[in-house]
Amino acid sequence: MRRIAITTCVLVLALSACRREPAFTVVAFFRGKEDPAHISFLREAEQWFPQIAAQNNFRFDTTSNWANLNAAFLSRYDVVVFLDTRPEDPAQRAAFRAYMERGGAWMGFHFAGFALTPSAYPANWDWYHNTFLGAGSYVSNTWRPTAAVLRVEDPAHPVTRHLPHTFTSSPSEWYRWEKDLRQNRDIDILLAIDSSSFPLGTGPKPQEIWHSGYYPVVWTNRNYRMIYFNFGHNDIDYEHKIDSTNGTLSYTLDNPVQDQLIIDALLWLGDKKHGRR
Repeated sequence: MRRIAITTCVLVLALSACRREPAFTVVAFFRGKEDPAHISFLREAEQWFPQIAAQNNFRFDTTSNWANLNAAFLSRYDVVVFLDTRPEDPAQRAAFRAYMERGGAWMGFHFAGFALTPSAYPANWDWYHNTFLGAGSYVSNTWRPTAAVLRVEDPAHPVTRHLPHTFTSSPSEWYRWEKDLRQNRDIDILLAIDSSSFPLGTGPKPQEIWHSGYYPVVWTNRNYRMIYFNFGHNDIDYEHKIDSTNGTLSYTLDNPVQDQLIIDALLWLGDKKHGRR
């Protein structure tokens, strides 16, 4: 009987461990209707993030319904992720700003930082692009998507603690911004493109190849629990159309060092006691 009781106790403890509450909850918003490279990244993210969540005891949900960007829905989540764009509706924008100003957390990838007038995504959200992200409008990009050597700018930050001084990223399209983030006291630049990357890009247009300059690619805003990653644009076989494999030539979430950066960022954002610096 004693052996049965011990076995039962072990089973109960095991079940309790399996059913433990997640340490924090994450919801990712996406649109997935434009550039095939962004859609390819979304397909990756839909598989990768749930696996990482299971390994690190947090819950990961997704939604393509941006009407969910409201106070009631957001109150269920500790971290919000923008995988491929930003909200356009004024009420949704107001709800997101209120969420962040009340202590919510945010992670954004690549196109979530894009704004250009004129375009389908004009620079018409001053708080988000100028105060929150601090970068202002998109100015230009490298092409084709290619890997870059990234350099850690703030090795003391919790998000960068597992990173080497430099590492090679997954291929991406890299953005140049209107504003110099080094001049913004609220912005903490975590990673930038290392000069050993130059020339960066293959063209064919000369302006799509960078030969010099300073280009931040990961940063936080000290006034909010947030982090932005400029990567999240896979290389796609645009020239030969999109085939049954979606034409993907490179992936974002298959780089162990870069993946660790994202994981550490999520764990940092999910820790409400230490999610701001």
